[in-house]
Amino acid sequence: MRQLLPLATSVITVYGMWLAGNHNARAWTLGIANQGLWLAFIVAFDAWGLLPLNAAMVVVYGRNLRKWRSEQRRQPKEK
Repeated sequence: MRQLLPLATSVITVYGMWLAGNHNARAWTLGIANQGLWLAFIVAFDAWGLLPLNAAMVVVYGRNLRKWRSEQRRQPKEK
């Protein structure tokens, strides 16, 4: 588990950034979910210095998700 957790969090983070670069709103949902894995990493590796970053990332991902959803609602529907 201690080997898999850092790998999983890294892969999911990179994939989420790939989605964001492709203007895919699911990137933010994935990012929020991935923070749960980062929290498990923080606890497992006793890396408490990362906890403020973890909390900040949840806020940033949530903000971006709300912003993207709001922008999607304002765009005219394509036919």
